[in-house]
Amino acid sequence: MPATATGLHYPSLRVPLPRTKLAYVNLKNLLGDAKRDRTARLSGYVAIWLPEEFLVLYLLRGELVNASHNDGKGFQPIAIGAAVDMVPAEPEYGEITFCEADEEQLACMFHSQTTAPEPWPPELRSSDPSALFPYLISCTFDGLLEIVADGAVNYLLFRMGQVSGGFIADSGKGTMVERVTRLFDRERLALHVQVRRWDLPPALPIQAPTGLVRAYRDLMNSLVLRLVADGRETAPAIAEHARTMLLGAHPALEGFSFNGRPPKAVVADAESLTGAVASLINELLWTAGDQGEGTGPAEILHELTRERRHLFQSAGLFDRMSWKVA
Repeated sequence: MPATATGLHYPSLRVPLPRTKLAYVNLKNLLGDAKRDRTARLSGYVAIWLPEEFLVLYLLRGELVNASHNDGKGFQPIAIGAAVDMVPAEPEYGEITFCEADEEQLACMFHSQTTAPEPWPPELRSSDPSALFPYLISCTFDGLLEIVADGAVNYLLFRMGQVSGGFIADSGKGTMVERVTRLFDRERLALHVQVRRWDLPPALPIQAPTGLVRAYRDLMNSLVLRLVADGRETAPAIAEHARTMLLGAHPALEGFSFNGRPPKAVVADAESLTGAVASLINELLWTAGDQGEGTGPAEILHELTRERRHLFQSAGLFDRMSWKVA
């Protein structure tokens, strides 16, 4: 893993667990305590440095809601379960820290890790503050600026070209202007300060709960099996074709499979996942379902969703169906 990823550190409001050896910390106990203990229900992040990888787990008010992963080539979003499973139960190597942070900062972190930055004009030297800030003013920049200096990741938010807020990874001494100025001093410039920009970040996305993912997988498998039992032997092939056709609009469908391929982990929020599953069900039942009298799509869905109807109702699945499910 590049030294830049090994040495990365982010701003924080407070550090309940300073960076320490991973062997001394039980990750699942740490995350469980954040749920159970009222005083530990913090918003923040858990950063984990493994020998070849770097993980960031995001928490909102004690709940683990998202994760990102750096394999040495760059950051990618990763399913929460997959991220936690990457940490060995008895690790010999690695380090971990738990930091409390502002929710807006968490949004900045995740946005900059998982989306491509906007390019700078080729003639602009973004690491030169005498050129950078006048440029941002001239174009009335609205967005996020990330400044990485010697492993410290800093964020500035801009409105109409002016700084409206920020999160700096230093000790916090001095005004915002003084702290930003220190990032661009001559010594740090020699260390190749990296400056990138994005549009304004949305709120930190919340991944769909594992229980909802499991329920949707069970529903889709039950639906295909029911169609086969009703005489539609080609239902698995139809379902896989529909999944492939819808994949461009609904990436969450990578988490499903009907041809024996192991499904990938689902990285999507609950709304996106529900929309993907609803589209797949509608396509499958319009193609393979019986539109005539008898056991039609509405009756099949009523039967298969009955046991978990409250979960599906709260997720909004029934509102997206092409049939009214009683």
